[in-house]
Amino acid sequence: MDTPSLRQLDLFAQMVAAGNLARCANDMGLSAGEIARDLASLEMRLGYRLFEDLEGAARLTPAGRKTAEAMTLLSQDASDDWDRPALVPLPPAIAPPPAAPAIPESPRRTILLAAPAPVFGHLQDALATFEAANEDIAIALDLHVQSAADADAALRRGRADIAYFYALGAPEDFPSRYGWSEPVNIYAGTEHPLARSLSVSRADLAATPMLAMERDNAMRGVIEAALARAKAQTGPIALESDNMASIMASLRDGVGLFAAFGPLARDLGRMEGIKRLALDMPLPAVEVRQAIRPDAADIPAVEALADFLFL
Repeated sequence: MDTPSLRQLDLFAQMVAAGNLARCANDMGLSAGEIARDLASLEMRLGYRLFEDLEGAARLTPAGRKTAEAMTLLSQDASDDWDRPALVPLPPAIAPPPAAPAIPESPRRTILLAAPAPVFGHLQDALATFEAANEDIAIALDLHVQSAADADAALRRGRADIAYFYALGAPEDFPSRYGWSEPVNIYAGTEHPLARSLSVSRADLAATPMLAMERDNAMRGVIEAALARAKAQTGPIALESDNMASIMASLRDGVGLFAAFGPLARDLGRMEGIKRLALDMPLPAVEVRQAIRPDAADIPAVEALADFLFL
């Protein structure tokens, strides 16, 4: 699936309801360590923090409050019911923001932004800043869009005014613009023979088992396309899981290699017992691209927000 595991989302919901880690552990019959581990895995997957001081007051971050509101949307596979967008208002800004352009527009307009969850993590401060500067505009979020095909469908069918998506280049079917790039890296446990190698070749990768996200996960598809473009064939899949705790445990146990990009890759690179491989071939970076609805020129607020996100 394109979303975190239902177990992780359920734990998050229970944690929000309980208000603190000890009460949540008691209510669910689990240890506090198990809950903290699964929530940390969820945060890695989303690319942003959900709680401040988890073992103390366990306050939701602004992004955590928004995720709590978007729980139903996050826990479903992408729907074919494109006529019924889920509107999720953004949380208020928590600090005085830099100046954002004020857009004189009335009546109040809702701008629909579709983006992968890690991209929302990257944009959340700018989005809150824009909303704070424009009281007549509300921004709603859809976290289903991942690929160019998702973005194209969302924009054409009115589910999004602005869409961000992952790609290895500009799609030919509709206009988009480049936002930023996320390098693809491959990781192993520090005791794995390839982690101790000064140079890892295509032949090494082809002979080594891999860990992967679940098959219908859009991030997996992008990673596999990047590896294919680099002519880097990988070994057999030893584990398929969207649970990052399972992936990390398997990496440390030497079960196989794991490819990742974005916030997930950055977090893995900082984890004890996990090391980025020194590849002897370049891997293409994953682009984060922005597209807007075809008639955006007629909607000043949409054009203004799309441009503001590039500042």
